Amino acid sequence: MSYAGDVSPESAWERVAAGAVLVDVRTEGEWQHIGVPDISALNAKPAFIQWNLGSGHNNPDFLRELAEVVQPGTELVVLCRSGARSIAAAEAATAAGYTAWNILEGFEGEPDRYGERVVNGWKNRKLPWH
Repeated sequence: MSYAGDVSPESAWERVAAGAVLVDVRTEGEWQHIGVPDISALNAKPAFIQWNLGSGHNNPDFLRELAEVVQPGTELVVLCRSGARSIAAAEAATAAGYTAWNILEGFEGEPDRYGERVVNGWKNRKLPWH
């Protein structure tokens, strides 16, 4: 594993409460149409930096954009839809000098047998979002 490790959504909340930065690496469309984590109760705001730019292409400016909002060496908890893209982003951030954790289950979680994302994840674990 080339990143700090995996944490549950609840553990990610606790890490943000302790000073980690939540980095949401989903797409603009996901942020707008599905929702975003609300960590305002922790006096914090997520950093929104897309990992993919559509058509499966990684954002070549991801690390530059990350460095514009978060100093290297900072602890990060990285979130995507289901916990897959966030692993790649956490690996890249770790290689760039951050301590990056992947949030298991992501924002929406795994699909159930009908394809609905109602099983787990940030939203389904009743963590704040809007």
